Amino acid sequence: MEKSEYLNISKASDIKNPNERRLYRFFEMIPAILSLGTLFGVLIFSWLFPSWVAVFIICFCFYYLFRVFYFSLHQIVGYFRIKKNMKKDWLKELKKARGKDWKNIFHIIILPAYKESQQIIEESIKSIAKSDYPKEKMIVALAIEERAGQVFEKQARAVAKKYENNFFKFLVAVHPDGIEGEIRGKGSNTAFAGKEVKEKIVDKLKIPYENILVSTFDIDTKVFPQYFSCLTWYYLTEADPLKASYQPVPVYNNNIWSAHFFSRVVSTSNTFWQMIQQERSEKLTTYSSHSTPGKVFFEVGYPANVVSDDSRIFWRAYLYYDGNYRVVPIYYLVSMDAVMAKNFWRTIINQYKQQKRWAWGCDEIPYIMFGFLNNKKISIWHKISHLYTILDGFWSWATAALLLFLLGWLPIILGGHKFNFTVLSFNLPILTSQIMTVSMLGMIISAILSTMLLPPVPKEMKWYVRLYKKSTVFLQWIFLPVTLILFGSLPALDAQIRLMLGRYMGFWVTEKVRK
Repeated sequence: MEKSEYLNISKASDIKNPNERRLYRFFEMIPAILSLGTLFGVLIFSWLFPSWVAVFIICFCFYYLFRVFYFSLHQIVGYFRIKKNMKKDWLKELKKARGKDWKNIFHIIILPAYKESQQIIEESIKSIAKSDYPKEKMIVALAIEERAGQVFEKQARAVAKKYENNFFKFLVAVHPDGIEGEIRGKGSNTAFAGKEVKEKIVDKLKIPYENILVSTFDIDTKVFPQYFSCLTWYYLTEADPLKASYQPVPVYNNNIWSAHFFSRVVSTSNTFWQMIQQERSEKLTTYSSHSTPGKVFFEVGYPANVVSDDSRIFWRAYLYYDGNYRVVPIYYLVSMDAVMAKNFWRTIINQYKQQKRWAWGCDEIPYIMFGFLNNKKISIWHKISHLYTILDGFWSWATAALLLFLLGWLPIILGGHKFNFTVLSFNLPILTSQIMTVSMLGMIISAILSTMLLPPVPKEMKWYVRLYKKSTVFLQWIFLPVTLILFGSLPALDAQIRLMLGRYMGFWVTEKVRK
């Protein structure tokens, strides 16, 4: 199959050849087969061979303990790197940088919006306007959906009129509904806005693609003042800057003090996972808000037919450049919203839906497996490494919390009278509980670091509310096991089963509410 064909695949039905389509369909089943096979295997073998499962559970607990300490070390190192970089004067560092003149670098910032309030849109744009990077080198594209209606188009144009003088160019891109081959969502909106900016501004003004960085943000993304200076420094000092994307660390601090405790835990856990991944840059892929060289963005093409566009753009580029592409970790923060809805129960539903949408990233597994089969130029070792990382990641996401907190008791419950009188049966709960107690150190580290990354409690809150909010920062981690199952394993399994059954997801827009 030609590269131009397999790069654009979104699901098995996109493939015309029946044999290749069946192969891709099998690849789509692999995530669920691995996860469900593990869970059902533990259930069945706890009845048939309880001793084997008991040994497996103990080994898994030790494996998990090792991962906790390994990841906690990365968390700590990542935290101190971020704190150091957040204090650095990046504009001053840019002036020292050799090679390309930093003043030639343009930034295109694409902000895809649907039906978000004007307050949320303006807060993001204001944060960009407060950047220390020269505004005459910044192009903002507010990407809105035609299907949102005239009210939201008028709102977008009012925002553009208000802020257009703050930047070199300010473009409102209205994404038409129903374009063939697209799915409704952030990816198609971003892709259309990118084409509009290219045709109406970049090509018209003949700005070299090599001098452009395209930042694709969520609409609630707020940048800190030196973000674009920091990003430019990383771009100019990278050995091969045109063969890399640039990934900051997301925090969810915009509304963190108004969010419910479980939203804070989920959001903070996501931040810590990204910090861990920053330390393992060879395993890093793009996520949420990130930046891509203009040459890559326009040459490879931003994906318009998938839900997980933020990771797909990396894998498209990786396959397009035959494995000569990577993600450069930027130890600098961008801030977004934690999930919050109009009431408690709706927030629970929205949190689950958001996690399921993120877990739908498992559709990258068949994509890269099929791409690796067709691309013979990528090293076999690099293929194995990437496949192991992504398979392990989604398998752990779906199974780890269930194995640790629920299924570890199954050999005792189902093992029968004979097993329950063995030494192994007696020691299983004692040993696993001791291992999990030691692993609580990782939770304590996360709790401490989470408080150190938080913004101050808003002064407009009453004193007793501020006291309550501060006290729950540590207490919220008590609910980590329940949170990991409810908003981790279950939505991950949901997504993987849907992919296995061919019930493909569309893009669900997370509701944005501010109090």
